[in-house]
Amino acid sequence: MESIKRNVLLNPGPSTTTDTVKMAQVVPDICPREKEFANLMKGLREDLVKIVHGDPNEYTSVLFCGSGTINLDVCLNSLLPAGKKVLIVNNGAYSTRAVQIAEYYGLSHIDLRFPINRRPDLAVVEKTLKDDPDVAVVYTTHNETGTGLLNPIRELGDLAHRYGAIFVVDTTSSLAMIPIDVKRDNVDFCMASAQKGIMAMTGLSFVIGKKDEIEKSKEYPKRSYYCNLFRQYDYFEKTGEMNFTPPVQTVYATIQALKEYFAEGEEAKWARHTRVFNAIHRGLDRLGFKDFIPRELQSGLVVAALYPDDPNWDFGKVHDYCYERGFTIYPGKVEKKGMFRLCALGAIDEADIEAFFKVFEEALNVNRIQIPVIYKRNEQ
Repeated sequence: MESIKRNVLLNPGPSTTTDTVKMAQVVPDICPREKEFANLMKGLREDLVKIVHGDPNEYTSVLFCGSGTINLDVCLNSLLPAGKKVLIVNNGAYSTRAVQIAEYYGLSHIDLRFPINRRPDLAVVEKTLKDDPDVAVVYTTHNETGTGLLNPIRELGDLAHRYGAIFVVDTTSSLAMIPIDVKRDNVDFCMASAQKGIMAMTGLSFVIGKKDEIEKSKEYPKRSYYCNLFRQYDYFEKTGEMNFTPPVQTVYATIQALKEYFAEGEEAKWARHTRVFNAIHRGLDRLGFKDFIPRELQSGLVVAALYPDDPNWDFGKVHDYCYERGFTIYPGKVEKKGMFRLCALGAIDEADIEAFFKVFEEALNVNRIQIPVIYKRNEQ
């Protein structure tokens, strides 16, 4: 079979995949209602809980067909009791998305905003919880992928539990990369999609959470038909199947990706992502680029680099030069801030980053962008 062209994706997902994961999708056609396929999903669900070191008697995973945003929708609309509020600790684009979902559903919520380049003030979070006993859910994003900021989930989860709330974390861009232990990190619910840290394909997302809280949610207001967490969980428990048609080929790819995840190992995989991240910093430093987020606050997975103040800088032209040569870079996710992102996700290593920076430097030279790059403003 002809080899598949390898692209190095430095965008925040989907991530670069192995050929073995790609080829795992080439399987005989099967009806997803067959017991054989239900057994595959059962093993997949169990493996997802293992990634976050969840006790299988206490935690389960529930699969959905959709991109990562479906998980935000599912958790917010399903886990809020009648008459209660969700506190959204918001310091980035993806926590803002959670606020938008709450607004769409008309959920009672508190949008607790902090600067997008700083961690939340835990004293302010605690005061908010102390002042409002109606908060039943505390929600935040682990790795704010728009900027690469890492939020202190263990401390936020501890505060949520201290004030009687459950803690829900969007771990879409950290799970299966940054080691997570749901018990140690005080996480009741976390989530991701197959194309991110697991390094599989798009179309399959999942929520990992406490069984007892899912079962309690049966009595909560029904706000969605397709995106109801208890309904999907209950159907899995009774039949082993999704309520509606699953992304069959993506399931096969995800099972292969999980085999490769466990073969590499949590610590070795995180060490590899860290090598990539450090190589990104070395390359940007050599060319004179500035970070948007202070390094001590970065997640270790995403670097947001500020656009230089060079009249010849044109992100589109630089992107296209790199893209034509097999490297994908991505614009920022912050309004009115010119920046691009380089991410350490996927089946890549240090050598890929070194190869990228050769091409990236060529792109700067071809476009007559000064090296080291110049800045007239002081933004940090």
